[in-house]
Amino acid sequence: MEVRQISVFLENKAGQLANICRILADAQIDMKALNIAETADYGVLRLITDKPLKTLSVLTKNALVCTCSDVVAVKVPDQPGGLAGVLEVIAEKGISIEYMYSMLSSHFSGNAVMVFQTTESSKVFADAGLSVLDAGEVGINE
Repeated sequence: MEVRQISVFLENKAGQLANICRILADAQIDMKALNIAETADYGVLRLITDKPLKTLSVLTKNALVCTCSDVVAVKVPDQPGGLAGVLEVIAEKGISIEYMYSMLSSHFSGNAVMVFQTTESSKVFADAGLSVLDAGEVGINE
């Protein structure tokens, strides 16, 4: 199963992130990764949680504008040059990356996890010899 990411569009005002974290905590949803990008007027919070469909439902019920998309999670050696090696393979294969961010995990001793937004499928990454993780491997339960 693919790794699903929830994007939440936020007004740039104090307390927005705290509010979302409280909503998720009250719904017993565990965040696995988050990233925030901002402009002058709004921000985009990208989340990976253990329950992406429930996350989407809970946030939407709280009047937040959300979307769900698939991303690719790749295991990266946690050592100097580990990410450089992965990115060189991606560049060599001509895979275009829209953005990327890291994922918190204690499950992958000696490895980090990077999340990639791309138009390519996870199979393209796997076929390039990269260690692609599925939803279960990153702690997604639904």
